[in-house]
Amino acid sequence: MDLTQIFRTPNPAIGVVHLLPLPTSARWQGSLSTVIARAEQEATALASGGVNGIIVENFFDAPFPKDQVDPAVVSAMTLIVQRLKQMVALPIGVNLLRNDARSALAVATCTGAQFIRVNVLTGVMATDQGLIEGQAHQLLRYRRELGSEVKILADVLVKHARPLGSPNLTTAVQETIDRGLADGVILSGWATGSPPTLEDLELAQAAANGTPVFIGSGANWENIPQLMQAADGVIVSSSLKRRGQIQQPIDPIRVSQFMESMQRGLTAEPTPESPSAVAVHS
Repeated sequence: MDLTQIFRTPNPAIGVVHLLPLPTSARWQGSLSTVIARAEQEATALASGGVNGIIVENFFDAPFPKDQVDPAVVSAMTLIVQRLKQMVALPIGVNLLRNDARSALAVATCTGAQFIRVNVLTGVMATDQGLIEGQAHQLLRYRRELGSEVKILADVLVKHARPLGSPNLTTAVQETIDRGLADGVILSGWATGSPPTLEDLELAQAAANGTPVFIGSGANWENIPQLMQAADGVIVSSSLKRRGQIQQPIDPIRVSQFMESMQRGLTAEPTPESPSAVAVHS
């Protein structure tokens, strides 16, 4: 996966648009126009703050189904992604929680989005939605049927979950890439807002053997210079919101601060001491 071809930079920062509850979700408020307006505001804030891409996800639809979302969610997501593509000149991705990769791929392909995020592509994970099994075979066949060039970014040992069995990180990364055919892998901490350790990122980089490795959670303006020493890109949301609170909208000033800090980290000379054994906490 050539990150420069999609994001125009070898080290992209992808900001997340957390959609307000969509139709049929438990907290749906009955107004799709309100959801769209909030999404437009957040995408604009992310773009003005300087991110290199955006991913749209149905974050506030919790509790999530473990696999297939309702058709109304797919329809709403399609409308929103199409609207955002007309508003911002940035690559856009899709994540349909908890693990409806097939619908995400359909939305992305039909709207011209460039990538999707898949929480569980291979293996089996025990989650709050129950046991989720990776469906790499079906997803890759479906991408071929659609004639789609949408890239698949897959979480490895995804947050808010525990593996069934005990694969080590190196094996999990290798199998996600070599057997699941992921175009990029995502490494997170144990939960939303929790970062991976530098040691784990370095292990993932070594195992990925050139396939891009993304930080999937917990990045903020303080830890991103260190974390990017062992990653190719970052997906970031919580720390970009007003007061760093997940329920709040995106703050363009915090986006700018994050991007400036990330750029300083990328251009700084590496320190003589290896940071690989240091866990970074937000």
